[in-house]
Amino acid sequence: MPIEHRIDHERRIVFATGRGVLTDQDVFQYQRTVWSGSEVTGFDEIVDMSDVTEVLMPSSLRARDLAAVSARMDAPGGTSRLAIVAPADSTYGLARMYASYRELQEQGSKKVRVFRAMADALEWLEDRPAR
Repeated sequence: MPIEHRIDHERRIVFATGRGVLTDQDVFQYQRTVWSGSEVTGFDEIVDMSDVTEVLMPSSLRARDLAAVSARMDAPGGTSRLAIVAPADSTYGLARMYASYRELQEQGSKKVRVFRAMADALEWLEDRPAR
């Protein structure tokens, strides 16, 4: 699978890593598989796209569709965060588009930021009051 994930229950973070060529189906499958489980409700998330070589989407509107699906899966009234690490210009641009669409979703509760470096993303996720 082009997206692997692990759940850190102690830190309440889902770590996802994309590799190679990603399709919109891969990303939607990851979203539905991982975030439909109650065990990760309210967890933060970090998606590392450093090893993604290409993203195949039939249309940029699929980023909007993914944002809508993702927002509907957010914990109501939650304050979780999603950090996307995208060093390459192509993945960075797509990640920023997705983040913009997420901000427009009224039912979404996750704060989304896009970073070029993993260290910056981890710093942002960990810079918060204890829950």
